[in-house]
Amino acid sequence: MTTLPRLVAFDLDDTLAPSKSPLDPAMAELLVRLLDTVEVCIISGGQISQFRSQVIENLTDASPEALSHLHLMPTCGTQYYLYQNEAWNQIYAENLTEDEKARALEVVERVARSLGYWESETWGPILEDRGSQITFSALGQAAPVSAKTAWDTTGEKKNALREAVQAELPDLEVRSGGSTSVDITRQGIDKAYGMNKLAELTGIPLDDMIFVGDRLDPAGNDYPVKAMGVKCVAVEGWHDTAAYLEKLIPELQAAAAAR
Repeated sequence: MTTLPRLVAFDLDDTLAPSKSPLDPAMAELLVRLLDTVEVCIISGGQISQFRSQVIENLTDASPEALSHLHLMPTCGTQYYLYQNEAWNQIYAENLTEDEKARALEVVERVARSLGYWESETWGPILEDRGSQITFSALGQAAPVSAKTAWDTTGEKKNALREAVQAELPDLEVRSGGSTSVDITRQGIDKAYGMNKLAELTGIPLDDMIFVGDRLDPAGNDYPVKAMGVKCVAVEGWHDTAAYLEKLIPELQAAAAAR
């Protein structure tokens, strides 16, 4: 990219905020400043309720005009929301069929139990039907970050589960999600799909976008975006993202003032 981006896209957990946690006030302030200069997208495996509690409810200083520049893509881009007429409206949802959901739920539970990954003590349900995505969370969605980190320090458990489930569901897409989760969607749908839809619906070419994420390694759920050729910035937590935005935002503001 030889010019500044027209759109900046982010993963959510461990990129904008700790896993399943609200934005830090410093990050919320940076996002509001960013929304005043360019379009912003957040694309993550979580459902829209997670986006509301982690992001929207913490952007208290964002004007309706700023929020209109925010694109929300829950469940890895299988859903898309825009702020219109003072409300968040769903633009599309690539929902699984009832048969697909039933098979996904049965297989992932059976395989997790056979591998010894079905925990008896959790923070909330292990399995979630998110409409367009089935999500397995080994310790439940509300598990503390410390417990999630300790459960699978190397990612070996999650990757083994993903591979075994994918083998039994060849007509669906099975991906590593967060630190202890596996996501199942329609075949061919991942964050690359979401970014392509974003380019189509906004009219902003992928070459004019930057993606920021913490899982850009080949086994990570951010990797499909890197593989499709979008310029990516790798981070290891929200502090890294904040440091990057502290440099990027003044550049964007200077470019806007010069136009």
